[in-house]
Amino acid sequence: MTPTTSPAHALAQAMDQLPLIAILRGLTPAEAPAIGDALVGSSFAIIEVPLNSPEPLRSINALATLFPQTLIGAGTVLNAGQVKDVHAAGGRLIVSPNFNPAVVAQALALDMVVLPGVATPTEAFAALDAGAHGLKLFPAEMISPATVKALRAVLPKGVALMPVGGITPDNMATYLAAGATGFGLGSALFAPGRTAQDVQSTAKHFVKSFQGNAQT
Repeated sequence: MTPTTSPAHALAQAMDQLPLIAILRGLTPAEAPAIGDALVGSSFAIIEVPLNSPEPLRSINALATLFPQTLIGAGTVLNAGQVKDVHAAGGRLIVSPNFNPAVVAQALALDMVVLPGVATPTEAFAALDAGAHGLKLFPAEMISPATVKALRAVLPKGVALMPVGGITPDNMATYLAAGATGFGLGSALFAPGRTAQDVQSTAKHFVKSFQGNAQT
């Protein structure tokens, strides 16, 4: 994402490349370069480091510096102050487990992509009215494909719906058929202690499964 690229355009570009968000909870700054290289080399275009990871801002800064064409940012962002910290570290993406209007407003003020977490139609419409660029459906374990289908029927056409929580290569197909746009991938993709080689192998498996099941 370059300074002249709008957040909406940056998200659209990344989603066109691969609408899968790598969630690197527990990543350390020392691991960031190798893990980032494994993911970018597997076609991932969106990476988030949750703020409850060790020294997350250092990891975000390292990733943003090494992979400037990748949409890098933070997850588990809970307040406006954290949004400012992520921006200062070079992040351009804000992902939250919930919808907090102050977080969305601060992200928009800093020209950042913002994907709040929602679980109900009320939350979804409120987040979109606040300016969210897309919606993280969380936790996906309690949001069935049938729920995704119902949301897709009433939400504005084209809104990105990203189930997060418990997503594996084996359960993506039913969500995609129901109208999911893509997914956030957590511990099934990365967990502390996994080597870059392991992460790359898993990443490629996710990509293959997604591409094989994506609607045309």
